[in-house]
Amino acid sequence: MLISEDLDEIFALSDRVAVIYEGRIMDILARQDATRERLGLLMAGVHPEEKTPA
Repeated sequence: MLISEDLDEIFALSDRVAVIYEGRIMDILARQDATRERLGLLMAGVHPEEKTPA
């Protein structure tokens, strides 16, 4: 298990990425599915399915 806020470190060392926001696991992604945008939304408490177009 790796706990980090450094996305470069996470991308370099992880096979899967889980994002926790306010004590809740938002999503668990395979490394190849984890993009900076998707992780950023999850870290802000927004699940991609909840994202509304601007």
